[in-house]
Amino acid sequence: MQNLTTMFKQFIRDEDGVTAIEYGLIAALIAVVIIVSVRLIGTNLNIIFDFIGDTLTNALPA
Repeated sequence: MQNLTTMFKQFIRDEDGVTAIEYGLIAALIAVVIIVSVRLIGTNLNIIFDFIGDTLTNALPA
């Protein structure tokens, strides 16, 4: 029974698993931020390129 209590105390003090989970959550958050940023930038770039294309098309002599 003493061995089981000792093992349980060591398990509670062991923070390696918690650290791995924290790193995983941080990596997931960074991935979400990157995905959202790329989608927003991509949408804005598409609007800008459409505007440039329309301007160039309208500037061509008829």
